[in-house]
Amino acid sequence: MSRNAKINTLLLLVVAALAVLPLLLGLGDHKEEPFTGADAEAETAITELEPDYEPWFSPLYEPPSGEIESALFALQAALGAGVLAYYFGLRKGRRQGEAHSAATATATATDGTTPAGTTAGSSAAATVAPAGDE
Repeated sequence: MSRNAKINTLLLLVVAALAVLPLLLGLGDHKEEPFTGADAEAETAITELEPDYEPWFSPLYEPPSGEIESALFALQAALGAGVLAYYFGLRKGRRQGEAHSAATATATATDGTTPAGTTAGSSAAATVAPAGDE
């Protein structure tokens, strides 16, 4: 097993442990809703400290259930991950394209031919017949 495979396996085990250990250890059993988000925890703390607190804003849309709220959050996370993956993939593709262009230019400069087999001084457009002259 290579070093990278060992590191990846170890990281996967750590992530799995972080997901499973809170459930196995019973963290949050004393609460009505043990694994609520930070927003709900903050709201509970604020109402305990200052019961007559008035929020500055109200939500534009209040989902009818917690399941729908979780689904919308998952959809938002998936869209964000998709945008980030597209951006990083685009950057990598551009970098690979630039590296390929640089390698092609270097090969052209050293042997005097392009990958298509034409000489460096000839133009690819000159080898193609104009569209109207058949």
